[in-house]
Amino acid sequence: MLRVDFHCHTLRSKDSLTTYADLLQACQRKGLDKVVVTDHNTILGALEAQALDPGRVIVGEEIMTEQGEILAAFVKEEIPRGLPPLVVIQRLREQGAFISVSHPFDRNRNGAWMLADLEQIAPLVDAIEVFNARCLQADFNRKAQDFAHAHQLAGTAGSDGHAAFEIGAAHLLLPEFDDAISLRKAVQEAQVSGKLSPAWVHFASVYARWVKGMRAKK
Repeated sequence: MLRVDFHCHTLRSKDSLTTYADLLQACQRKGLDKVVVTDHNTILGALEAQALDPGRVIVGEEIMTEQGEILAAFVKEEIPRGLPPLVVIQRLREQGAFISVSHPFDRNRNGAWMLADLEQIAPLVDAIEVFNARCLQADFNRKAQDFAHAHQLAGTAGSDGHAAFEIGAAHLLLPEFDDAISLRKAVQEAQVSGKLSPAWVHFASVYARWVKGMRAKK
């Protein structure tokens, strides 16, 4: 069984300072076999991290649509933010990506979904993120789990780590896979492992935005 964190960020996200070296060292310390790098609206960080460890890093992207955030793995072409979700899903399907939905019921974030919008895309995605370690309330993850079960969708799990120490806080245990097609099969047998991160980890994102803002002013 592989240990895989399906959701994490690098310095290519506006709210993260995690270098690729720190990310990979964290993966080794936590015993992660694979990690999906899902920077906000870009695949540059994922590609650069993958170049350093091709066997461990999967190119992903967290995409802000008009209604909420979509989490994709095995992305070949970057998807810009702000598009209708159906357009995003179509573009991801055209490149054969694996499609999940980020923290769909977390009302503390901009990426939360209205139920009607989520219902519309449910038949078109591969999975729902059923455990996100950065959710401030366990109920947000429980609602995602209930939604996935009701719609017979697989679940993904991830740390949503923006700082290296968060990586691996939540992950999936699942059979081996090497592409989106085999992942769709493997995720059907996945087990969620991990726990919620403390609320103060969100300050890492606030600090990262502040640091980058100060650098931009120089």
